[in-house]
Amino acid sequence: MNKAVLDFLMSRRSAPIPELTGPEPTPEELDIMLKAASRVPDHGKLNPWRFILYRSDMRHKVGEMLAVLAEEREGEMSPARREQELTRFSRAPLVIGVVCAVEDHVKIPEWEQFLAAGMAAYNLMLAANALGFGTNMITNWYSDIPEGKELLGVAPHEKVVGFIHLGRHHGDVPDRVRPDHNELVREYSGPWVEA
Repeated sequence: MNKAVLDFLMSRRSAPIPELTGPEPTPEELDIMLKAASRVPDHGKLNPWRFILYRSDMRHKVGEMLAVLAEEREGEMSPARREQELTRFSRAPLVIGVVCAVEDHVKIPEWEQFLAAGMAAYNLMLAANALGFGTNMITNWYSDIPEGKELLGVAPHEKVVGFIHLGRHHGDVPDRVRPDHNELVREYSGPWVEA
């Protein structure tokens, strides 16, 4: 038994995005994260995921484009609302977009490929946490509309899995209430019957 790994998994938490600070990962640390992200179950070896790095000044450029897009959709925004969009991608030193490019396949459905991409995102977060970084993954309003996907560098046929905000986190993250796993488990007793 590897108690250290179990303790690590049992203590995983999402760090608040505004509390993530620099510096961003070194090239070597980022390489480790991305390599770990690609070591997930992947039926058919399709590799149905890819990563987009948003860093440095590009994080601010994305915010400017999101503010324009939000105003086109919502009309004139308050200064606070505009600031919210301007800082969407600049609150953490690095944001990694994880996207799924589903392949038509006779044996492997779209949902299974999307799950593989989700596992890649989670492995990336775990690797970042193991290297001492805090992470938080979100999607948001721009993740599933054509104009938002386009300005974020996501192809029309791709789906956003999430945007992982990553940085150094100092301090403790209070744990949230977790589900009782015993309430989520049932022994198989035959075909489904409506209760």
